[in-house]
Amino acid sequence: MVIQDWSDDIIVADLADDPQFTDEIVALMDRLESDPKNVVLNFGAVGFVNSSNIAKLLRLRKIMIASGCKLAICDVNTQVWGVLLVTGLDKIFTYTNDVMTALATLQLES
Repeated sequence: MVIQDWSDDIIVADLADDPQFTDEIVALMDRLESDPKNVVLNFGAVGFVNSSNIAKLLRLRKIMIASGCKLAICDVNTQVWGVLLVTGLDKIFTYTNDVMTALATLQLES
């Protein structure tokens, strides 16, 4: 995973499929607990999600809410989007088409 500090208060994380997905989200959560920032999760290289991935996303969301930070997910493929729709996660996360739109969204909401 590539974690980039896009600005003083925004991190962009490029995710990949499991098993890296889980490791990447855990590393991101560890970092955010000591240094809270807004986050863009780029799903461009994520081809599928499983129940463990969904649990990690929900845990990340809980950390973000507790710290008062925002989270945006972008570049979600059709298969992953279908899972997010069926599980109702489309209603609790902010989604955009690409990283630049996600960054703009976070900047406007801050």
